[in-house]
Amino acid sequence: MAKPKLQNMPDLSQRAVPGAEISVTVTPKAARDGIAVREGAIRIAVTAPPENGKANAAVRAILAKAMGVAPSKLTLKRGQTSREKTFVYSL
Repeated sequence: MAKPKLQNMPDLSQRAVPGAEISVTVTPKAARDGIAVREGAIRIAVTAPPENGKANAAVRAILAKAMGVAPSKLTLKRGQTSREKTFVYSL
């Protein structure tokens, strides 16, 4: 998968704490990829369709880039087929 090309990405590096759970709300099949933080809630829009894990992989890549970590350090804990997802950061 290509690396996401986003501008004005928020700095989420403070959430890169081992064992931390990061909750996100996802919008698949959006017009463009994007990430926004409002009142502590993370919303991620991806152009990938929600089939065969494509949207989940795109969300993981965008979240990892915003956190400044490798995508392999984020594991999807809950929400495989839901818009509400929880990722866990691990070393």
